[in-house]
Amino acid sequence: QLQLVESGGGLVQPGGSLRLSCAASGFGLTNYAIGWFRQAPGKEREGVSCISNDGSTNYADSAKGRFTTSRDNAKNTVYLQMDSLKPEDTAVYYCAKLNRCGGLRFGSWGQGTQVTVSS
Repeated sequence: QLQLVESGGGLVQPGGSLRLSCAASGFGLTNYAIGWFRQAPGKEREGVSCISNDGSTNYADSAKGRFTTSRDNAKNTVYLQMDSLKPEDTAVYYCAKLNRCGGLRFGSWGQGTQVTVSS
């Protein structure tokens, strides 16, 4: 089965850190861009970051300087390191396979992983 599975979310205090994982099964991540997205209650899903198949990255303004995305092709996994978390980062986080950063998404959304930033 071709799928991406997100994990690593949880409850963290403001200023804390979390590392999210996006593990692929049934296919290799090597030839794809992987985007991280999030959806907060009552809001539309928005892009957070993207890593191309060549390792180049880009970030939403809200994530710049705080979030870092990386990939480990040997583990078929992409990560989102989130530091200096703020309450407004609270959302369900999803990863998705893309033909390129900013391009088309393949497949359906997974279940995501909940991130809650609260004291």
